[in-house]
Amino acid sequence: MARRSNARFGNADYGIWYRFAAVLVKPVTNALAKAEWHGWEHLPKEGGFIAAVNHNSVIDPVFYAHWQYNSGRPPRILGKSSLFSIPFIGFMLRKTGQIPVFRESTDAAEAFRAAIEAIERGQCVQFYPEGTLTRDPELWPMTGKSGAARVALMTGAPVIPVAHWGAHEIIPPYGRGVKGGKGKYRLFPRHKVTVAAGPAVDLSKYQGQELTAQVLKDATDDIMAAITAVLEEVRGEQAPAERYDMRRAARDRAAVAAAKRERAAEEGGR
Repeated sequence: MARRSNARFGNADYGIWYRFAAVLVKPVTNALAKAEWHGWEHLPKEGGFIAAVNHNSVIDPVFYAHWQYNSGRPPRILGKSSLFSIPFIGFMLRKTGQIPVFRESTDAAEAFRAAIEAIERGQCVQFYPEGTLTRDPELWPMTGKSGAARVALMTGAPVIPVAHWGAHEIIPPYGRGVKGGKGKYRLFPRHKVTVAAGPAVDLSKYQGQELTAQVLKDATDDIMAAITAVLEEVRGEQAPAERYDMRRAARDRAAVAAAKRERAAEEGGR
């Protein structure tokens, strides 16, 4: 585990609205959790980069943002477009320069373009490569989507794997706990929440290659493996050998349901 860093980088592009958001958010995160921040030494001191982060609680973006803000490199976070329509929250997201993601719409490419532009301006852009809260039964990272890999290979920006653990104890994903937990909100007593970064993912073997589906898949797999390695260190546990695949799990459930219907039809015809 990387030691706790006290490094602060200069020339941070916070702005008045970012600082105002920090004034509002930091007391909340400090009240809810005993934070352990690690790995700031892995963040580039200048130039654009991608932070690729695991996702296991609706509240974990708040802790990640706190960690990233304290590093001196404030993030531009890609978030669901629906968040931007929530009163005040949407206002603050827009004012702090966060990037809305419009899924399955004609505006879906806007987030992609905004991410590239932000990186070219030397900013930190944060991706959740899983695209949603993990469905893994023990909250390990799932298979990822290719957006972060595509932006990285198009811009040459380094990808920094970031893992956090503990926010799920405050608000479990989908109302469920992990390893037999009851899945209830537990705001108090304060929980330990750890956020840590690892070394940049080595994507050099993909540079200059055509961005085929296979290249993007392989690069994405490398990014997810790097995030998982950091999380293994944070948790002190080993992840499953096979990463949870949400699409495959859905196909398996559909196959099981179809088999049950077929058996029921056969039995009903006797």
